[in-house]
Amino acid sequence: MNEKQLEHIRKGSGFIAALDQSGGSTPKALAEYGVGEDAYSNEDEMFDMVHEMRTRIITSPAFSSDFILGAILFEQTMDRDIEGKKTGDYLWEEKGIVPFVKVDKGLAEEENGVQLMKPFPELDKLLERANERNIFGTKMRSVIHKANRDGIKEVVKQQFEWARQIIDAGLVPIVEPEVDIYSEEKEDAENILKEELLNQLNQLGENDHVMLKVTIPSVAGTYEELVAHPNVVRVVALSGGYSRDEANEKLKNNNGIIASFSRALVEDVSYGQSEGEFDESLRSAVSSIYDASVKKY
Repeated sequence: MNEKQLEHIRKGSGFIAALDQSGGSTPKALAEYGVGEDAYSNEDEMFDMVHEMRTRIITSPAFSSDFILGAILFEQTMDRDIEGKKTGDYLWEEKGIVPFVKVDKGLAEEENGVQLMKPFPELDKLLERANERNIFGTKMRSVIHKANRDGIKEVVKQQFEWARQIIDAGLVPIVEPEVDIYSEEKEDAENILKEELLNQLNQLGENDHVMLKVTIPSVAGTYEELVAHPNVVRVVALSGGYSRDEANEKLKNNNGIIASFSRALVEDVSYGQSEGEFDESLRSAVSSIYDASVKKY
């Protein structure tokens, strides 16, 4: 683990950019960027185009460590180059931004009101490659739809089983048990989730570091105990389908939680913009998310 990066994430002022849309969500991400499916004829060309999009974002002067602490990458993005350097090295060496990588392989079918992560027996191999690429941490996502205690307990149990494997590999895991913003049981689900997260956190060793990525809670302050937990490096929030303005307003009411937005970060940038227009759109988004994240400090 890079201790300088750990302190940067723990104490820095800013937010985590999520640039980790993977195979299934890539066509949608490109479409929102203004690139239709007729612009590529196979998966390789699709991933080339999404890397061009991410390169444009990362190399923009608006994508700055003045506002952004870390960036979560898709596995392919981690393996590719930006300006002659592996993406993780470019982020840290050229931008001062800490690199993370998404490690889950998508969601299983819903059962007990939740979607677990699909099994991934080759996680160790990905973690080995992440270390070779100088990646600091990982991210993995499950989804909670209902306030089903058995289901939520299973989500958190699986997340921490993976987290321990990631910690053993020398990386810092971002545990992401997303609660569906459209769930009619969202508030109750969040209270159960907090209990289960605290239970697992309290079983970690003194030097085991994790981060948490959560849906912005229905009741402000719900996750204050998680923010204060000694094993938690940082609690970050996903936008979860809220518009950027709505996500920012909700985030401002939750002390100690910073943003880790994906779609809400890039909703105003597009393929057809000039470089000046692109940079200005990204700068406006970055500035607003930063303000929502750090206004409390």
